[in-house]
Amino acid sequence: MLASVANTPILPGLSPVAGKSIEARFDGDLLSSDGGLLGLRAIEQRLGIASRLAACIDDPRAPGRVVHGLDEIIRFRMLMIAAGYEDGNDADRLRRDPIFKLAMERLPEAGDLCSQATISRTENLPGPRALLRMGMAMVEHYCASFRSVPNSIVLDIDDTFDAVHGAQQLCLFNAHHDEYGFQPIVVFDGDGRMIAAVLRPACRPKGSQIVKWLRRLIDAIRSHWPRTAIMLRGDSHYCTPEVLRFCRARDLSYIFGVAPTSTLRKHVIALEASTAARAEQTPGEKVRRFKEFHDGAASWDRVERIIARVEAGPMGVDTRFIVTNLKAGSPRTLYQNIYCARGQAENHIKAWKTHLAADRTSCSRASANQMRLFLHIGAYWLMWSFRSLMPRRSRWRGIQFDTLRLRLIKLAVQVETLKKSIRLHLPRSMPDQVILRYALARLPRLLV
Repeated sequence: MLASVANTPILPGLSPVAGKSIEARFDGDLLSSDGGLLGLRAIEQRLGIASRLAACIDDPRAPGRVVHGLDEIIRFRMLMIAAGYEDGNDADRLRRDPIFKLAMERLPEAGDLCSQATISRTENLPGPRALLRMGMAMVEHYCASFRSVPNSIVLDIDDTFDAVHGAQQLCLFNAHHDEYGFQPIVVFDGDGRMIAAVLRPACRPKGSQIVKWLRRLIDAIRSHWPRTAIMLRGDSHYCTPEVLRFCRARDLSYIFGVAPTSTLRKHVIALEASTAARAEQTPGEKVRRFKEFHDGAASWDRVERIIARVEAGPMGVDTRFIVTNLKAGSPRTLYQNIYCARGQAENHIKAWKTHLAADRTSCSRASANQMRLFLHIGAYWLMWSFRSLMPRRSRWRGIQFDTLRLRLIKLAVQVETLKKSIRLHLPRSMPDQVILRYALARLPRLLV
């Protein structure tokens, strides 16, 4: 049923087609541009992330006067982020959208969803203890996402820079980026599941700070999986004496990048020269060689197994070092197959930060910005789980989140409310109907 067009102007600037004029108006009734959002609704229902996070917050409101529960507010915000509406102000328009209402268990004709002001108050509600409980809840969710206890897991620890433009708490000037900002620490596992994100100033973390945070994370995981082998993987930022001691004390495997020093370079001078000579004999090609030795920085407690990768080519000689306590594996295998696999974490950070706008940490209070990181972790899980439903050997299994959103979530839909059902009219010309059917049919495979 179309709305009255009496006061709806025609959009200007549209040229005729085949001699016929084009009249376009914003007069559609019960239409939405996010038809695929109901798939994410079904995923969130099975994962229950919003309920987990809401249970960690003490709601100060009078129960008899609550219109929008904390779980509903969090779920609405997570779905907004997943659908590409990273700004909380968008809630004032989307609160009347029929598909968003259906996603929040409301009929299209029912009352509006929560406003931007309600979302903002919720973001500022959790204190330090509530935020700590939310971090533990995300670890619980991560452990619950496995069908059985894994024998081993790999945790990729990294950080990313978030620029800020205001007087936010914890913001700090970073000379490398030449901007004020935050530098959150994030952790993913080897399959791309996001486990944690911690807001912190834009500076390199000290070893004691890393260990203090890692202790809570590892203890939380071990409380669920006491016998699971855990390996930490990261760049040279995390190769500190405190971290190495912590890993040995907790029986953790590790493989970290090491910043080159004069002590380490002494071991590879001859290898660099011979590798460069080989590269000169094969112009235009790169020659890569490896060397293993035991040494350590003066601040380390003991010598460690160090692997050097020397690469020579048209751009000169490049040498990288890694440290590990893994006893098995050749230097080439450890570097190329295990350490370099941490590069995939950069893609996960890109999906979280760029495609889901996790860098929208623009609240004045640090606690509210940490809350936003949790909301974006929840949105990441919705998109990651949606992608995990795709055929295992298809291009859809590795598709970027922004492409996934464009192809399967941003769908025009007309909502028709009948006496005993709600009918959704999606476009016949939608090119990816088969893959959407396939993904929705596999929804029962997700863990509850």
